Amino acid sequence: MNDRDVSIRALAAVAVLSLSTFAYVTTEALPIGLLTPIAESLQTTPAAAGLLVTGYGFVVVVLTVPLTRLARGVGRRRLLVGLLGVLVLGTLGSALAPTYALLFTSRALTAAAQALFWALVVPVGASLVPERLRGRAVTILFAGSSLAGVLGVPAGTWVGQQAGWRVAFVGMSAFALGLLVLVSVLLPSEQGAYDGARTGTRPDARRYRLLLATTALAVTGAYAAFTYVEPFLLQVSGLHSGEVSPVLLVRGLAGVAGVALASLLVDRNAWLTGFLAVGLEAAALLTQYLGGTQPVVAVTAVALSAGALAAFAAALGTRVLEVAPGSTDLAAAGSSTAFNVGITVGALFGSGLLSSTGLRSVALAGFAVTAVALVAQLLEQRNGGGLRRGTPTRGFAREERRPPAVAAAPHR
Repeated sequence: MNDRDVSIRALAAVAVLSLSTFAYVTTEALPIGLLTPIAESLQTTPAAAGLLVTGYGFVVVVLTVPLTRLARGVGRRRLLVGLLGVLVLGTLGSALAPTYALLFTSRALTAAAQALFWALVVPVGASLVPERLRGRAVTILFAGSSLAGVLGVPAGTWVGQQAGWRVAFVGMSAFALGLLVLVSVLLPSEQGAYDGARTGTRPDARRYRLLLATTALAVTGAYAAFTYVEPFLLQVSGLHSGEVSPVLLVRGLAGVAGVALASLLVDRNAWLTGFLAVGLEAAALLTQYLGGTQPVVAVTAVALSAGALAAFAAALGTRVLEVAPGSTDLAAAGSSTAFNVGITVGALFGSGLLSSTGLRSVALAGFAVTAVALVAQLLEQRNGGGLRRGTPTRGFAREERRPPAVAAAPHR
């Protein structure tokens, strides 16, 4: 994007929204690098600590669509500021929680805010720029979530190892407070400023449903392995505890590279971008299973998996803006739900495998599920037909149906 197409304030607003995705994704994934110290501090098991990720995802799955429906009449800026406020308080509450139950509760409150946040951030960010630049704006938003792997999770892991896991959560709370102030200043207060990306540019209900299925499957495969990457690297690959944080840094850099590559392709063919990303994810997980006992192979596979998942997430945001059969807020809520179904099921699936077939099996299971996601993508391409502007489609929700004469009008 350049200054001739969009104002400096709009660019800054997109950048701050990107940092907000960074804050939420870091908060969600922070326990992954700190499973052992959290478990020891609260006198529980690493598997139970892993449920802090599973429970977080479950809350997002359950609440995303209902909260999106309830919040449709609230101003976008006011709503995003309030959601960041919940992030500040929920993360601080996690840091201060004296028991596992209170930590789980604080995480659940934060997850409820994230449920609504992800339904809003892509349509809001896209509405700030012209339509032909929306693909790039979406990749900027998802670059923030990828930076969570580069800076957030590794830094949180390092801080947690050096000063205690609670300090890492306090730091995230302070960072979110700064973002709250910036969002309140930079986002437009007029509700009409967000109408540009209210509906899909090429609505197609069949493709949208298959997109949700692909998302849930691909993320399930990825998180079956990623949720337990710390014990995998320690016990299967033979790394030392001090080497885990650098590996997560490499993983995060690969995620940023994946978003960068996606930004070059997504405006040309978002479906193909997503298909290539899921294919790479499957190959990386199979490599992790076959060569995971070799540290170099394991680290390479983990990095490739991160790059693939980040590229897929960036393509997903653009696809939703294209094929949303009703309002983009509700369509984004659906895709966020599917993504978090994948996180929840993947983490739970991996937890079950830990006690039955062992750590190596999480990578093999992840590969198998991701391969099914590839099949779903091929079915979408085969059955979805050509994407034609104005294709008649049924709405995502009952109240989204409109008479033909006003079907394309933004919902207010």
